[in-house]
Amino acid sequence: MHIPDGYLSPLAAAPFIALMVPVWGVAVKKVKEKVKKKHIPVLAIGAAFSFTIMMFNLPIPGGSSAHAVGAVLLAILLGPWAACLGVSVALIIQALIFGDGGILAIGANCFNMAFVMPMVGYFVYKLVKGDADEHSGRALAAAALAGYIGLNMAALFTAVEFGAQYHLFQAADGTPLYFMYPIKIAVAAMMSEHLLLAGPVEGLVTALGLRFVGSNYPALLAERSILGRYTNTEVAENV
Repeated sequence: MHIPDGYLSPLAAAPFIALMVPVWGVAVKKVKEKVKKKHIPVLAIGAAFSFTIMMFNLPIPGGSSAHAVGAVLLAILLGPWAACLGVSVALIIQALIFGDGGILAIGANCFNMAFVMPMVGYFVYKLVKGDADEHSGRALAAAALAGYIGLNMAALFTAVEFGAQYHLFQAADGTPLYFMYPIKIAVAAMMSEHLLLAGPVEGLVTALGLRFVGSNYPALLAERSILGRYTNTEVAENV
């Protein structure tokens, strides 16, 4: 799902960087308010987990890739704003050091995977789980569905951003200057692999991760109300 350099026009990439700067500012403020210092290592481990799982890429025709992210699991454990920071750090390191994702595309990649995905996924989790216990089967099912939907929403945003380049930026003879396929092809290529492959993996990772934490570190889930627990209304306002 990473967008490489050269696939977005600078005119399209720069606004995403400008958008993410205040988003990161809000995320830092929310984390300071809602995440206890003793759980900062959990955030660091979550960022490292996200970094690792994103390195297992399945190439997609057109220059991107399909992979799990882990953003929704981190959002469930510490809140969507904490997930925004953790996944953003992972994406920035990948781009700057490993060349996975473009430098100019950092803003777009962070918007899709570190903002849209955890916000949507967390909202779905809260909506489906309802008042069920964090250790219940319903909570695990909600986590799996949240991971699946969150990842595919991020993939959809990525596909639209790709395809829009074809329609907006062309040479005088009609040759695409950046991405070479229209939106319908970009969406079909991106969504097919995420709906059928990466999405189910993300859902499984999210559910199993929640189960592991619930079985081995139950105190973390027990303290969710003061560790970045957001109401459905607050999350909906930020999606």
